[in-house]
Amino acid sequence: MAVPWEEYFRLALQEKLPAKIPGQSVDHFPPVLRLLEKRQELVDADRGLQAQKEVFQTTRAALKERWEQLEQKEQELKGSFVRFDKFLKDTEARRTRALRRAAQERLQADRREAEALRLRAQFEELQRERARLRCRLERLEPCARLLGRVLEQLPEFQEVPELVARFDGLVDMQAALRLTERQRLAELEEARARLQRLRDAGQGELLGQGRRRAQLLQRLEAARERTLRWESKWIQIQNTGAEKTLLLGRTRIAALNLFQLVCRHKTHPPALDIEDTEGQLEQVKLFILDLSAMLTSLGQAKPTPAC
Repeated sequence: MAVPWEEYFRLALQEKLPAKIPGQSVDHFPPVLRLLEKRQELVDADRGLQAQKEVFQTTRAALKERWEQLEQKEQELKGSFVRFDKFLKDTEARRTRALRRAAQERLQADRREAEALRLRAQFEELQRERARLRCRLERLEPCARLLGRVLEQLPEFQEVPELVARFDGLVDMQAALRLTERQRLAELEEARARLQRLRDAGQGELLGQGRRRAQLLQRLEAARERTLRWESKWIQIQNTGAEKTLLLGRTRIAALNLFQLVCRHKTHPPALDIEDTEGQLEQVKLFILDLSAMLTSLGQAKPTPAC
């Protein structure tokens, strides 16, 4: 931690000033001597301070020079670090390039080896093909001589390849005709199968139609029977309705006749509609009840004969 200049000089002055003699009284010295003593002390203190200042300046200059040297060394070390880092990066890049180049060389070597193996296998295959063609040539040599003799007998062909080409054309035509024949046979079989399926489907449809016709005939007969049954029931209902209507008419006429008879015996007959059969029957009922009550009262009031 840095010490301020004033504090530093004050401490140095305290160190240079002579300590007072203990027990000695300041009154034994005259003021002039004390003043001289103080002046001498100040001069000694100034000399000491000047010496300390010179030492401090010298030390400061040395420290500054040392600091500059340290900074220079630091810059040199930084430059060395940068150069060393660059050297490491260059070394790593060269190593990476060398590894990549070695890998590429190994890959190229593997490819060349694989290509050599492929070419060797192809060469062996060509040798086998050559041997096979030689055997075939030896086997077809009599055929070639035969073709030569045939060519001599057929003047329209100039070379053997023309004859072979003509034969190949005929073979191709025969193969095409056979293929066409097979296709036509296949189409014929397919048409026959389709016709059979259509016949089967038609027969099935006819059978289905027959079954549906029989079912419809059965339903028609059942409907006719239901119609006859309902017609007979309707005639019976109509007959019953006519009888009920006739009976109702007769009942209404009878009720009207009874009501008219009741009205003849009443002083003030009720005014009812001619179609109000229920009201008419109600009036007849009330009249009959009145007559019954009257007859009952007459029977009770009849005197008993004397014995």
